[in-house]
Amino acid sequence: MNREIPEIISSYEDYLSVIQEKASSTVYGYKLDIMLLIDYLKTKDKYQSLEVSENFIRLIELKDLYGFLSYVKNDRDNSSFARARKIAAIKSFFKYCEKKLNILDINPCMELEVPNQPSKQIHYLTLEESKSLLKDIVGRNKKRDLAILTIFLNCGLRLSELCNIKLKDIKGDILVVRGKGDKDRTVYLNEKCIEVIEIYKEEREKIKHPYLFVSEQKNQISKREVQYIVQKNIASTGLDTAKYSTHKLRHTAATLLYKHSNVDIRTIQKILGHKNIGTTEVYTHVDDESLRKAIKSNPLNK
Repeated sequence: MNREIPEIISSYEDYLSVIQEKASSTVYGYKLDIMLLIDYLKTKDKYQSLEVSENFIRLIELKDLYGFLSYVKNDRDNSSFARARKIAAIKSFFKYCEKKLNILDINPCMELEVPNQPSKQIHYLTLEESKSLLKDIVGRNKKRDLAILTIFLNCGLRLSELCNIKLKDIKGDILVVRGKGDKDRTVYLNEKCIEVIEIYKEEREKIKHPYLFVSEQKNQISKREVQYIVQKNIASTGLDTAKYSTHKLRHTAATLLYKHSNVDIRTIQKILGHKNIGTTEVYTHVDDESLRKAIKSNPLNK
């Protein structure tokens, strides 16, 4: 962002990064949303001649915030999900101003409502599709790519977490991964994950690099390269590459655990590294076949 950032927003950015230890992408996204709000307010007569300071923030009313949400919906075509994210950023900023800076007597966000959001359709591979994906790996680096796909489907890692695995992070069946907000968590590897990792490590034994997964140029593997590996193998299996991605493999791992392993939702929350249980609950959906069976099991069907 090549522009001068007001001091009060810079201090908020520092608070998110240093105190709350938010991920850099989250900090950047929140800053963009707050700056967009400021830019919108500066188009109004009430704010045009004012510097962005404590007094500027005190003037902001609930109706101004609803005006901003109307603007991003109608003029910027923001979806309900995008608007909800902006509301999260705005609420966080005003809470900071109220509780940490103590510059607000009344927080205008107290009555700010989040727009209704349609339920997201969670796409995931079935058990048979997952087995098929792992059965025939394509490309020149089959051992490495099999290890990547196996870890995705068994452990439900995020893309960044997988790319950042270091050799020292693995000790026996314990894998320490760095998740969102640079927070470490422990993931336990099952026998298949350990097996494919050991086979791959034998192949890369002479490569002196701290990261587990390396490119053909012997550098740390990039997110884009992992995405390409996943898409290439999904296409080879005959599945829709527009429908499935690295993140859908995370959905798959969580869904298979819930459906086939008798694992409770709290355990899945810890495995995936979710802060809030509500985030995990989206994986406990029921697929169409289960719905079909439920209707057929109705006693009146007899």
